Amino acid sequence: MQDPESTDGLFPAAGFEPTMAAARARLAAVRPAAYARTRNHLEGAVTRLSPYITHGFLSLPDVLQAVLARGPLEVRHRFVFELAWREYFAHVHAHVGDGIFKSMHTGVLPDEAYAQRWPDDLRQGCTGVPAIDRAVRELYATGWLHNHARMWLASYAVHLRKVHWRVGADWMFAHLLDGDLASNHLSWQWVAGTASHKPYLFNADNVARHAPAPWHSAGTVIDQSYEALDRIARTPQAVAGGRGPSCAEPALLPAPPGPGWHPIDGPALRGHRVELVHAWALGERPAPPAGVIRVGVWAKPGPAGLPWGATRWDFVMPRMQSMCDLMWAGTADELAQALGHADALQGISNPHLPAQWAQWPLQAAAGLLPLQALRCNSFSQFWARATKGLSQATELLHAR
Repeated sequence: MQDPESTDGLFPAAGFEPTMAAARARLAAVRPAAYARTRNHLEGAVTRLSPYITHGFLSLPDVLQAVLARGPLEVRHRFVFELAWREYFAHVHAHVGDGIFKSMHTGVLPDEAYAQRWPDDLRQGCTGVPAIDRAVRELYATGWLHNHARMWLASYAVHLRKVHWRVGADWMFAHLLDGDLASNHLSWQWVAGTASHKPYLFNADNVARHAPAPWHSAGTVIDQSYEALDRIARTPQAVAGGRGPSCAEPALLPAPPGPGWHPIDGPALRGHRVELVHAWALGERPAPPAGVIRVGVWAKPGPAGLPWGATRWDFVMPRMQSMCDLMWAGTADELAQALGHADALQGISNPHLPAQWAQWPLQAAAGLLPLQALRCNSFSQFWARATKGLSQATELLHAR
């Protein structure tokens, strides 16, 4: 990996600077052919664009357009295919709303068969399974994990330790720099088998094939055949936890930290138009015209009531502060009442915003695939409908 080492010396630092220059640099480094060949490997040519996409520095059309400027891609190229997964999860979220926080259907076992508490050894990265413990430590150190590591961690927690997927999804979301409710929680459901037809399982051979040597987990509970692991997944008895050197979980903050936030003062907006800035719309914008005030907002207690770690706040806050004239944090109702004093309100909508703000005339974020009015029950169905009749990826930029 090419990033400098993190401060604990264990992992390469994610190196996510909260600037448009850093987002563009990540985008310029994307190599679709290398990505397609190596994306399943922890040291593969993955893009690490996800924090910039989640927080609106870049849209999916931005990403695709920049990559296509360096050469054509077929619509079925693996890079395009993976971008579409994010949009599929957003599609499901748009149709079911808070339903993403409940099992879409019964999984391997009934919901009540799973524990509602995150085990201490998982929290402290001391299960004794290197692939799991290193994933926990890397998540804490950088706020980012390769998708394979995310799936391994989720599969181990749900199918071997019998922890309910929602408990794990909430825990991971809180520590991820790129945490997106739809992508994160529906991915956990996909692993659990509550949003897919079968559970996702992995074993030590899979880890050895896709991860560097320190992650290898021979001789541990995952060093079994897939048939044996499937039998464990289908019985309610959890495997035992482990012991070993532990790490401390970073503190989670229920509200934005530090200075920079102003007292909420709705009357100060009278006679002005307001451009709303929030944590999911931090992309480049033209300078506002005269009479327009940019107000950055954070609605407590945050999306789904889940806190964030300091790493994520350190990513979001500097960018918001650089964009805004005012910064307000309060309840959704307090902010709505204050913003109601403005002559007009504009901004970009996002599923993470409070539901009661849907009444505002916010602009939809740019999407990649044609919108599907009817809910698709699988990614394959969504992909087939969205790309019907298209052969080249450039056609997607004009199909929505």
